[in-house]
Order: sequence, then C-alpha cells, then structure tokens
Amino acid sequence: MSFLTSQTHLHITTWVVAIVIFLIAAFMGKNSKGLHMALRLFYVLIIITGGALFITGMDYGQGMLYGFKFIGGILVIGMMEMVLVRKEKNKPTGMFLILFAVFLLITMFLGFKLPMGQSFLA
Repeated sequence: MSFLTSQTHLHITTWVVAIVIFLIAAFMGKNSKGLHMALRLFYVLIIITGGALFITGMDYGQGMLYGFKFIGGILVIGMMEMVLVRKEKNKPTGMFLILFAVFLLITMFLGFKLPMGQSFLA
C-alpha cells in the first residue's frame, strides 16, 4: 500500500468517525459535552490529514479544486461546531444543519471526483 493511499484512508476514516460522533452528539442534546470534546479532537485530525492531502494534491495540477475542497471541509467543520454550540444554548439549528448537509455533499463530491479520490462516483 502506498503512502498516498494510506494517507487518504486515514483522512476518510477520521471524517467518517467525526460525522458519526457529530450525529450522536447532535441527537443527544445537552448531555454531549464529552462527545463534543472528542469531536474537537477529530476536527484537528481531519485538518492535519486534509492539509497533508492538500499539499500532496498540488502535484496533480488541480490546486484550485483541491483548495475549494479544503475550504469546503473547513465549512463542514464550522457547521458541525455551530450546530452543537447552538444546541447547547437551546437555539434553533435547522439552518446550520442544512448548510452542514450542503457543504458536506459538495466537499464529498469534490473529494471523490478529484484524481486522489477513491473513484466512488466515477
């Protein structure tokens, strides 16, 4: 297994685990402080592995699309955090859940479509 493949698999694993933790924490309500802190650790891991893939992606000549994917990933993380913080404060989260879903779909589409992707949508 090449280094790039294992790097991609690590990135995918971190965001899949983060999304599962996010969904559990979002539906638990106010009693999810421990999950929220674990999720923040996964944010850091996602950013580190995504940043490494972003730097590697510059060799494929599609740096702008990888840049859009990177920004999309940051927006997904931001929406996840906004949903959980607003849920703790008993404020409405509907708009942020919709934005989370939209940014997640865009980011996943770019991730699978770009040359380092897993050819899931090809």
